[in-house]
Amino acid sequence: MSIPWLTVLQSVPWSDVISNAPKVADGAKKLWNTIGRKSSAQDIETSPGNPGHSPETQTLASLHAQIGAIEAAMADLHNQLLASSELIKALAEQNALLIAQAEAMRVRLRWMLAAMVAIGIATAYGLVRTFLN
Repeated sequence: MSIPWLTVLQSVPWSDVISNAPKVADGAKKLWNTIGRKSSAQDIETSPGNPGHSPETQTLASLHAQIGAIEAAMADLHNQLLASSELIKALAEQNALLIAQAEAMRVRLRWMLAAMVAIGIATAYGLVRTFLN
């Protein structure tokens, strides 16, 4: 037995969905902004170094700069992970709410079907009894 789409759409708590929509949109914007930024690998700059320093000192300075860039990239990835997990959590909460409403609608539909069958049986019984008397 299929549930008519109009009935399902009417049973959705649209006020809750609409009130949570800005949170989901903000989470999506934050996620897009953090992911959409240029990769930090492009931001790594290699300094030409001072000609007065030895090659070992220049290599160490370069390695320290690369480590700093990697740490910044790791922090950026961590922030992206947090933003995406917040968005997924909000979407999961809305999904759970919609599923609960669909389940409640299914239960109501079964009760209404049982009531309609009982009314139909009572009507048929009444009609048979009326015509036989």
